[in-house]
Amino acid sequence: MSTTDEQIPEKNFQSLSMEDHQNLSSTQSSDGLSLEKRFEIIRSIGEECIQNNELMELLKKKPEPICYDGFEPSGRMHIAQGAMKAVNVNKLISAGCRIKMWIGDWFAFLNNKMGGDLKKIEVVGKYFIEIWKAVGMNIDSGKVEFLWSSKEINAHSAEYWPLVMDIARKNKLPRLQQCCQIMGREDPEDLSGAQILYPCMQCADIFFLKADICQLGMDQRKVNMLAREYCDDIKRKHKPIILSHHMLPGLLQGQEKMSKSDTSSAIFMEDEEAEVNLKIKKAYCPPKIVEGNPCLEYVKCIILPWFNEFTVERKAEHGGPKTYHEFNDIATDYEAEDLHPGDVKPALSKALNKILQPVRDHFANNADARDLLKRVKSYRVTR
Repeated sequence: MSTTDEQIPEKNFQSLSMEDHQNLSSTQSSDGLSLEKRFEIIRSIGEECIQNNELMELLKKKPEPICYDGFEPSGRMHIAQGAMKAVNVNKLISAGCRIKMWIGDWFAFLNNKMGGDLKKIEVVGKYFIEIWKAVGMNIDSGKVEFLWSSKEINAHSAEYWPLVMDIARKNKLPRLQQCCQIMGREDPEDLSGAQILYPCMQCADIFFLKADICQLGMDQRKVNMLAREYCDDIKRKHKPIILSHHMLPGLLQGQEKMSKSDTSSAIFMEDEEAEVNLKIKKAYCPPKIVEGNPCLEYVKCIILPWFNEFTVERKAEHGGPKTYHEFNDIATDYEAEDLHPGDVKPALSKALNKILQPVRDHFANNADARDLLKRVKSYRVTR
């Protein structure tokens, strides 16, 4: 099998269902999968991979690659952080990867999240972990390791800070400012000194954690590329592979990215059934238009990967119930008006609520989890 980018077309990267990946990771080791299948599973996560050939070579040489995924504890968790991340992590585990989940408490502090209150940030981090447990991330596999950035950096400061300083020394200020998109900061004039330090630290994290694969959103691409550029600076041959996943849009028209600060634009992981139904009912879903349609994006990025199917309950005069297994078929019917917003929205709400019900049950029945959620909901989200 050839491994150049041009010879590995995007359309070949098919998703397995959430159930398939849970079964793979619990009953079958990566040794039971072919090299090509492991590549296919890992590559299916990314909207972009830099580089496909490097990923294939890594899998040939390393049975258990280390995948790095980091997050800021910065408020309630929306479904892209919750359900999508669980799908992606379980895929990686099923393909033999080990996952290092970097809890960026110091990064949230630098970025003034939760008003820069580290105690609140810690509570939010614990709440995140509870959600991933409840939604089905395969934490019990022994392949997922949660690491608090403050604790790890303090414990290994002699290794970490010289690396951060060297990255800062080798990059001009404009190059670092380009990376500030990772914090949701677009205006260079609005940046504090701490926020200039942020991309240097995130770049250092990749090497500090000895990551083979950076599995983050497309919004983190610039700092991941900074890490590859740093490899050129220090003459390091083996560069981290960047696997950038798609960013899920907000529910309202023109929202390219889901926002926690606008609660009407996002489905949160502990939203009640009625809240989900109302948000989807009000969501932007123009007839015949697939591009930029958030409801169809949710079907493509969450429902199909989770269940491997999407069933709509159409009226008999419109063709009756129909189950889809491929998004292209959904898009074709939608553009031809054989599938309408009135068909998509109720089916989407039903599927989302099925995913979220275990999370609701966990926070209702577990006293510690319930207390975490109460505290997180009481916090004011700050930018």
